[in-house]
Amino acid sequence: MSQYETLVAETPEQHIRVVRLNRPRQLNAYSTRMCEELVAELGLYLKNDDLRALVLTGEGRGFCAGGDVSNADEDRDELMRQQLSHGREMRDGMHKVIQALHHMDKPVIAAINGAAVAGGLALALACDIRIADESAKLGDTSGRFALLPDEGGAWLFPRAMGLDRALKMTMLAETYPAGEAQALGLVTDVVADGKALEASLALARRMAGQSPLAVRLAKAMMKNGQDLTLEQSQREAALAVMVANPSQDVAEGVRAFFKNETPVFTGH
Repeated sequence: MSQYETLVAETPEQHIRVVRLNRPRQLNAYSTRMCEELVAELGLYLKNDDLRALVLTGEGRGFCAGGDVSNADEDRDELMRQQLSHGREMRDGMHKVIQALHHMDKPVIAAINGAAVAGGLALALACDIRIADESAKLGDTSGRFALLPDEGGAWLFPRAMGLDRALKMTMLAETYPAGEAQALGLVTDVVADGKALEASLALARRMAGQSPLAVRLAKAMMKNGQDLTLEQSQREAALAVMVANPSQDVAEGVRAFFKNETPVFTGH
């Protein structure tokens, strides 16, 4: 288990990493330190080829309540004494977290165990898949404090739910129960209360059983394809298959299929 001040990170089973935001008294609102530790942990996950799936969740009653407005973050309080430092806080803090997730070519699943609002919703949307407890609340509450969707929400929210719905959510500072959030495109699946982590781990286990080479390449192709033309995406695909098709994993998949066996993929 890794030692952090604001995170609990562990590998409960082979190939799977679980990271818990650990500021439960603040509903896991992010702090300067949490952002630094999240960036570091995501970097370790990316570099460790034995880890094939990561589950991100929160301790206590919330997933993440966005930025900490409780003045409990002494580092942030000192930083905010200068107006220009607000932008630097974003660039050096949650912006790096969201970018690390956005550019990650390995699976990341958000197990939403409670409120995921404002920057917490941006954090969840930067993950690949979101599994939410049915009592979880999701939305953008930044407007209640005259704040902005500045962590990445202005980019992520419209892509998840459409521009009109994103504008309505942010302008009215709305939150939605998990079922409605799923209908709006903010949540992938909704499960019974207390089951989000369990369901996310089950999904991570299935992902970890797939070819890590194919998973990473497929994710990169789909993420990059959002900003490409069809022809550009197909050119990327042609290059990717030059890596994937001759791999040992493809040979193992074909062998296991004809033997009616479960393939054992190594990422080679």
